[in-house]
Amino acid sequence: MANEKKNGFGKILKNNWLILILILVIGASFAYSKATETTSTKTTQVNISQVVEEVKQGQVDRILVDGDKLDIFLKEAKDGKNEQIAYKEAAISLTAYGITPDKTNIEIKNSDTGSIWLDILPTALLFLLMAGFVWMMLRSAQGANQQALSFGKSRARVNLQDSRVTFKDVAGSEEAKKDLVEIVDFLKNPKKYKDMGAEIPKGVLLLGPPGTGKTLLAKAVSGEAGVPFFSISGSEFVEMFVGVGASRVRDLFAKAKRNAPCIIFIDEIDAVGRQRGAGLGGSHDEREQTLNQILVELDGFDTDSGVIVMAATNRPDVLDPALLRPGRFDRRVLIDLPDIKEREAILKVHVKTKPLEGNVDLFKIAQKTPGFSGADLRNLLNEAAILSARDNKTTISMEYIGEAIEKTLMGPERKSKVITEEERKITAYHEAGHALVAHFLPNADPVQKISIVSRGRALGYTWNPPEFDRVLKSKTAFEDDIAVYLAGRESEILIFGELTTGAQNDLTQATSMARKMVKEYGMSDRLGPISFHDKDEMVFLGRDIAEAKNYSEKTAQAIDDEVQIIMTKAETVANGIVTNHKDILDKIASVLLEKEVIEREEFEAIIIS
Repeated sequence: MANEKKNGFGKILKNNWLILILILVIGASFAYSKATETTSTKTTQVNISQVVEEVKQGQVDRILVDGDKLDIFLKEAKDGKNEQIAYKEAAISLTAYGITPDKTNIEIKNSDTGSIWLDILPTALLFLLMAGFVWMMLRSAQGANQQALSFGKSRARVNLQDSRVTFKDVAGSEEAKKDLVEIVDFLKNPKKYKDMGAEIPKGVLLLGPPGTGKTLLAKAVSGEAGVPFFSISGSEFVEMFVGVGASRVRDLFAKAKRNAPCIIFIDEIDAVGRQRGAGLGGSHDEREQTLNQILVELDGFDTDSGVIVMAATNRPDVLDPALLRPGRFDRRVLIDLPDIKEREAILKVHVKTKPLEGNVDLFKIAQKTPGFSGADLRNLLNEAAILSARDNKTTISMEYIGEAIEKTLMGPERKSKVITEEERKITAYHEAGHALVAHFLPNADPVQKISIVSRGRALGYTWNPPEFDRVLKSKTAFEDDIAVYLAGRESEILIFGELTTGAQNDLTQATSMARKMVKEYGMSDRLGPISFHDKDEMVFLGRDIAEAKNYSEKTAQAIDDEVQIIMTKAETVANGIVTNHKDILDKIASVLLEKEVIEREEFEAIIIS
């Protein structure tokens, strides 16, 4: 096919060159004819004796000799040029009759052969410009024609060589890799499965949050199998023109069949795979036509085609059910956020190209980064490398990695931010209250760091990440976390007798947590084991535009009452701790005002003393 395109392009290019040459030949001929016409205006052919007679009568102004031809210019011809021609060695004939420049007042000179070309040149240049303009128009038309013809072609990027990415390059996700090993084995040894009458899944859907390595795993499958890998984004199928997306789908699958066995990878498939008929008005738009074509192509595969379709999304809830039925994307592989061991393994992969100091403990870094995806960890180490290079260091220390973690979570430090001494004091007591309550509540996470150095939009922060990954969380743990959120507010009331806006974000987080306890988790004794979490989600828009209440106004009031009870209880707990340990609260705030930052070891020493 590539040779056919090349030959077709060569024919077009050859035809264009022929057109250009034809234009130049016509232009040159026209220019030459114009020059000849100019030099031969008002021509009369006479014999030599008449020429001699006119010379003697003084009617000739000058004579131009060109071989055996004479051009005689008469004095009377003011508006033009009378050319009289005599043949048969005209120059010798003139000399025989005594017509020479020294005996007559007539200028006799040989013809300037360049004069004709001087006459031709302007016209030739004009035609050359015209030819260039025509050439550009032809090339533009040719490009537009090719673009129009390729508009419905697939834009998938294909790697026909063996991929360098293998499962060894993918840290963590061990369960997901085990599920994908079967795909690799089928691509390498399809006969083994065919002999058993087994059919490999035609479609594999990779599910998981952003940055967890879905695309990397798809590349690793291709690398392990050593087959061509077609990759395309779901959004690249859809255009404003009707039918383009479906055409690109057909072209992609046709190319894949010609290169079988191979893998087609569609990233962010939710861009075209959303549930049909869910748009505003339920219109059958271009996106739905594209999805219909994908469904047809998946169903049309032969069992021995050797083409496997892999797709990735972080929104499986919005996908059309027809896309997920057996025979299409019938295998789903979950790639979740890494746990502490997987985070440590991921860090080991990313530090291979970075110079670390001997005191860097990857396990401690994994402990401090719960909820980080693989992409987050990669970015974390990159930030640490940037911070080290900025300070002209040759290695990355634990200090810089800790700084990078805080920068990633809370934003960059803003030491230059100007705040009053009173605001510093309020911030110090606010953060001291968070830390104090977190220390004395059994289900709260231990405090790692307290700071009153501004980061992002916060004037200060108390950092207490969980030491271990938790899958389940109890009601008392939620209540303790809410009390920690409200502790800063209670400290301000205790010390300054009034509230500030510094607790605004704390209140938002605490209220949201309390409402989820009541509505989603059934953690209310009054309402019982009922979930009131039901949202009317417009799948086409991909977001919640309204929350449908499947309960009465009386129940809504009961929910609000229960939320208020939880918040009030947590407030009482926080107030009791900061009041009973006011002396420790003062010590923590005093050290913060002096040093601005307190690490875990120093904080625990203050508590003990």
